[in-house]
Amino acid sequence: MKKVVKFGGSSLASAEQFKKVGKIILDDAGRRYVIPSAPGKRYDGDIKVTDLLYDCYHTAEAGNNFEDKLKTIQARYQEIIEGLGMSLSLDEQFKEIRKNFSEKAGVDYAASRGEYLNGIIMAGYLGYEFVDAAEVIFFDEDGSFDDDKTDDCLSQRLASVERAVIPGFYGSAADGSVKTFSRGGSDITGSIVAKAVHADIYENWTDVSGFLVTDPRVVKDPEVISTITYKELRELSYMGATVLHEDSIFPLRKEGIPINVRNTNQPEDSGTLIVESTCSKPKYTITGIAGKRGFASINIEKDMMNTEIGFGRKVLQVFEDCGLSFEHTPSGIDTFTVYVHQDEFQEKEQQVIAGLHRTVQPDSIDLESDLALIAVVGRGMRRTRGTAGRIFSALAHAHVNVKMIDQGSSELNIIIGVENRDFETAIRAIYDIFVASQL
Repeated sequence: MKKVVKFGGSSLASAEQFKKVGKIILDDAGRRYVIPSAPGKRYDGDIKVTDLLYDCYHTAEAGNNFEDKLKTIQARYQEIIEGLGMSLSLDEQFKEIRKNFSEKAGVDYAASRGEYLNGIIMAGYLGYEFVDAAEVIFFDEDGSFDDDKTDDCLSQRLASVERAVIPGFYGSAADGSVKTFSRGGSDITGSIVAKAVHADIYENWTDVSGFLVTDPRVVKDPEVISTITYKELRELSYMGATVLHEDSIFPLRKEGIPINVRNTNQPEDSGTLIVESTCSKPKYTITGIAGKRGFASINIEKDMMNTEIGFGRKVLQVFEDCGLSFEHTPSGIDTFTVYVHQDEFQEKEQQVIAGLHRTVQPDSIDLESDLALIAVVGRGMRRTRGTAGRIFSALAHAHVNVKMIDQGSSELNIIIGVENRDFETAIRAIYDIFVASQL
């Protein structure tokens, strides 16, 4: 089995963590292509190497002496090298970095060096070939990822390489300079490599044992999701659940390559398997619960609006003209409600109200702020009767007032609107009725 494995910053923060990673890789001959992140925090209060690089570069860019800051970064890597018992020297690499910082090579170049240097160490430690991501991952002239060029180049390069380390997070811009993905972009690199080598599975190793049913800051020790589909993951990620970089899903989905999210510190845990589709029945009716605070609703009332052709389009055109995107649009016979991000809406609220009056002549417009949206997601909801009823019952029992409910046609999710102050209470109530009560 051919595997691509990506390790996050917390998995590579120290020599001790490196040793754990090395054992994981070498214990399975199928783990042939490795994508490392830059070293993360070693302890609470520590600083990630990427943030040290940003700080160092900004000091250089301002024309100030950055030598001490660069030495601090080099010391972090030297500590890892010595802890691994390696004779590797990064003096030449840091000499080049010093020169490029002085010449103001760019903030993307600076940030990318964290993964670049960690990749060199990882390749030397494992005895794998080092492949610089700048030579095989490309962006086009407008800064967008060049999928076709990258896939062709990467496939050809790795076809003759049995085992390789490819640092995450960066590639080359159209002019040859280094360009990075957004923060967390090593996840994307891993998925690109997995697609290029037609991997059987992409393992993403981090500091948690997979996706959790809900936020552990809200519910103590929530259950791990054993299997989740891409569609379910997309719904949960959209509502704030984060373990993987969202853009890392799409290259793999095209190829039907499953993702296995695993825990470096507990490698015996099976983690979460992310798949295109599955016949396996979920353990619970729901797969996950996620949500966000900070929404406002604009409720538009007008008698007989349902007979007006184009009414909804006209309403949404007002929001578009004001540069606002919408989240949900639940409606009734004579009501049409638009949910938007409150912080974006507040400075334009009067402009929107005036635009709605001019465009659709409503009988009334009512605004409500400080709302939260909660998504209850699960493929098991399709075949289970009474899911919505159980949600309402749980929320009523917890004295939570439901402001809105919206169910997608796929029957994969139910979106519930509540007041911000009821956000955590609502999530706990839903978790208890569907998960905790089944344990």
